[in-house]
Amino acid sequence: MRLSIAATVLSAILAAPAALSFVPTTSGGSAFVQRRTTASAPPSCDVAGCDRTGAALTMSTAEAAPAEGRKETYQFQAEVGRVMDIIINSLYSDKDVFLRELVSNAADACDKKRFLSITAEAGDDAPNVAQPGIKIKSDLEAGTVTIEDSGVGMTRDELINNLGRIAQSGTKNFIDALGKGTADVNLIGQFGVGFYSTFLVADRVSVASKHPDSDTQFMWSSANGEDHFYIAPDPRGNTLGRGTEITLHLKEDTEEYANGGRLRELSKHYSEFITHPIHLRTSEMTTVEIEDEEDEAEDADAEKEEAKGEEEDEDLEMSEEDEEKEEKPKKTKEVLTHSWEEVNTEQAIWTRSKEDITDDEYQGFWKVVSHQEYSDASSWIHFNAEGNINFKSLLYLPSDVPQHLMQGNFDLERKGGLKLYVRKVLISDDFELMPKYLSFIKGVVDSDDLPLNVNRETLQESKIIKVISKKLVRKAIEMLRKLAEKDDEEPEKDGDKTKEAEIDADGNVVEVDEDEEELEKLDKPKPYLTWYKKFAPSLKMGVIEDDANRGKLAKLLRFKSSKTEGEDDYVSLPAYVERMKEWQDDIYVFTGAKVEDMESSHFMDKFFEKDVEVLYLTDPVDEYMTNTLREFDGKKFVAISKEGIKFKDEDEDMVKRREKAYQKKFKPLTKWLNKLYGAEVMRVAISKRLGKAPAIVSSSEYGHTANMERIMRAQAFQHGQDDMMMRAMRILEINPRHPFIEKLLEGCPDEEDDALSAEEETVDAAWLLYDMALLNGGFPISDPKKYSQRMMKVMQMVMGVDDLTLSEEISPPEEEDEPPEVDMDSNEGINIEDFDMDEFEGVDM
Repeated sequence: MRLSIAATVLSAILAAPAALSFVPTTSGGSAFVQRRTTASAPPSCDVAGCDRTGAALTMSTAEAAPAEGRKETYQFQAEVGRVMDIIINSLYSDKDVFLRELVSNAADACDKKRFLSITAEAGDDAPNVAQPGIKIKSDLEAGTVTIEDSGVGMTRDELINNLGRIAQSGTKNFIDALGKGTADVNLIGQFGVGFYSTFLVADRVSVASKHPDSDTQFMWSSANGEDHFYIAPDPRGNTLGRGTEITLHLKEDTEEYANGGRLRELSKHYSEFITHPIHLRTSEMTTVEIEDEEDEAEDADAEKEEAKGEEEDEDLEMSEEDEEKEEKPKKTKEVLTHSWEEVNTEQAIWTRSKEDITDDEYQGFWKVVSHQEYSDASSWIHFNAEGNINFKSLLYLPSDVPQHLMQGNFDLERKGGLKLYVRKVLISDDFELMPKYLSFIKGVVDSDDLPLNVNRETLQESKIIKVISKKLVRKAIEMLRKLAEKDDEEPEKDGDKTKEAEIDADGNVVEVDEDEEELEKLDKPKPYLTWYKKFAPSLKMGVIEDDANRGKLAKLLRFKSSKTEGEDDYVSLPAYVERMKEWQDDIYVFTGAKVEDMESSHFMDKFFEKDVEVLYLTDPVDEYMTNTLREFDGKKFVAISKEGIKFKDEDEDMVKRREKAYQKKFKPLTKWLNKLYGAEVMRVAISKRLGKAPAIVSSSEYGHTANMERIMRAQAFQHGQDDMMMRAMRILEINPRHPFIEKLLEGCPDEEDDALSAEEETVDAAWLLYDMALLNGGFPISDPKKYSQRMMKVMQMVMGVDDLTLSEEISPPEEEDEPPEVDMDSNEGINIEDFDMDEFEGVDM
């Protein structure tokens, strides 16, 4: 809200037609006159602050350049002061951006110089002026930061026009002046009042600039909060040759920016891919040897004495007793040394044609954007998007799960994953360009015509980000699809060469077994499946959240099933539908914790019997996904652990008659069990699918499964959850053909009798049946204590124990402590020959 109000006020101020004129006074000041005038296009501006739009501050033609050494004072218009206050206190939310703004403007100045050099519109450079580049240095003691460029530079009038007014874009006018179709110049300084972001961190700013067409190097300076600025010839003379130098005198609370490490971090973060080289001055203390004056005098005297002695004793041998001259230790001191380090050595390869980029270059750039030195990308996609918004992008698919994603923190992983650039200058890495489920995608997005407001940080229309995000998601899914297609590709064949046939000892051709060919296919590398095993939950989250791309994402899912074999044998939904039975209308799924448990479950008995494939869903998110993805290709998802499973290959008339007969026969038992179990079950039903098991507990068709109940109870931060809300609606299915059920039918009481009027053994058997059915259905035991008591009775009966009274405690007599017995046989004795006595040589024994 504060930002939108600030932008509105700024626009209103900048729309004012008034302009200012300053006439220098003899005292070095200037007279202030406000008048109506037609604003003319100002000259092109440089690094210092060339990005303004709106009202102009113009110089009258009567003004002449100030005399050498004379300082001129100019006052800002009142509205200008208000605009600066808005810029400093409202438009920028992060102080770090000051360096980005200055480096971006410096890059513009270098681009302008390069273009003007090509078109021969710029003056000749001094012979000692370097090629266009940018230098950053700091002085921690003085609390200053200096940004210097060797760009086009500014004249005195340009310093007044470009830095003395707000919102006059020299870069924009520079481009307009080129005319349509006359040049292809990519300049990034079209974002607004970037120069004035310096006052976010500085109390005072001074700008020195030298233009090739000017003989004098001028200096502009102003203090934070003042309503005026100064212009004067630089007393240092022509120190730049060409270009601009901006010096920031930092505030007390922003002196951290004078630290070289902090500047390196910001330079790499925002300007890593700027075309022109950025050099940062680094400082370190170095130990050097020094010559002491006294030592030098002593050395000189010693040399004289030595020369004299040589002349006198020329024919004599030197005595052995003469002492050798001792060397004195050298004296050292700490010296501050400086060196220059290039901070933007990486290349923006996304601006190149993808046909010219090798795989090694792509993998190398992956390490830059991901900061993962020891892993490669699984895949990538490089494209140019054209339409309402044109942009270039390079997206990567990681091969390893990021740390934050392992912990389920999608928001932290998404931050910084995709970086938004405008002409290779980082605008932000906080835009949510990708949905949560694609938070692992890394890469860059670069737009040449992205409309930004004056602070570079907020888009003028939020729809722009949505358009970019929509295209990026579509391309990311396309990248996944292409990677998945590699798994389905047939092994490559060597041109027209046919596979050599295998010949046996008799010269007969050995036919290749089809099973061997299938094994060869299974052994073929599957890059998508390798990636999918790690990132499957993210794609399943996409199926839940992304309505527009749900169908595309569903085709990318892979599952283990009752017909898959081996660790790398998975099935996709299209493949499952293709090999469904002719009579099959539903996609059967089974959710659980482990494939092994599901394979041995009694829910699978009928499906194994009929050779019907069932998908095993082992991820916790699968429960939520199947509740959202109700069908695929017109086939409904049906959980086999719920009631109502029907097989259409059976005689429906026979099934109905058989069901009716069973219900009539076991009606007394089902009614008694319903009374006995009470609220434990929703109802007792006759099962039509059980084979060997006497009973199983399933779930209601529209309720939770046992697996979903387990997941809900495991939520770490659940608040106020009612147990009945988490509990599945349990249905006890009994097998009418099982002997246990037949026996219970014989022992159940009449319908009119109380449920507990049956014999104790029958009641216990009924509860044991229910406990067993719960475990078969994947549910936990409802009452572990009573279950334990019932199992004690079973053990007592099986073991023939009549009485469960504990025996008396024993009272063994006291015994003397005896050393533990050593089994010498196990060590086979210890002999002196087992030791290497050489090891003990010289040891005092």
